[in-house]
Amino acid sequence: MSTKGTGETVKRTRLSPDERRTQLITLGAKMLGERAIEDISITEIAEQAGISRGLLFHYFPTKQDFQLAIVHHANAELLERVAPDRSLGTFDMLRDSIDRYIAYVSENRTSYLALLRGPASTSPLLVTLVEETRNAIVGIILTEAPVPVDDADRPRLLLAIRGWIAFVEETTLSWLRDEPISRHQLVDLLVESLVALALSLSPALAAALSRVTDIP
Repeated sequence: MSTKGTGETVKRTRLSPDERRTQLITLGAKMLGERAIEDISITEIAEQAGISRGLLFHYFPTKQDFQLAIVHHANAELLERVAPDRSLGTFDMLRDSIDRYIAYVSENRTSYLALLRGPASTSPLLVTLVEETRNAIVGIILTEAPVPVDDADRPRLLLAIRGWIAFVEETTLSWLRDEPISRHQLVDLLVESLVALALSLSPALAAALSRVTDIP
């Protein structure tokens, strides 16, 4: 048994090392939905898990190691949330994924703002994890591209998509602060911006991404 600072006693459950590690990361990810990564409390997480603070560091040597594991978990959760629904047409699949992206960051706005603009955004290791997520999203878009991409055009397309992701992040960050337009309008803006960008790269790609098939 362990006792919380409030006097509430928490029963300690015996778990395997992998189960305990998963439990701690899950508790951290839940707290991340309400706080910035740098504000995650090791003491509170240990109390919720019914273990000592020292035992938590048996699974994660440092607080930064624990933070990285939490962010890695959150990034995997985001990618799972935005995974394309291939039962939909291309345009609807794109819109659906962007809508679910906005839903996810709305639910986790504090951590989203902190990871992209807070103190954590300058941590080289956390920046690497965020970059991995961006690259994964680029990969998803290229995989789902409804027209073949010539090798000669690929570097240009990669650069353009990375630029679009930066636009999505900055626009979403601004929207989260005071929501000047509806979520539906935000999703439309982000979808239309990708279609417009595709038009500058390949009319065929733009037509395939759009409901309109007569783009010149």
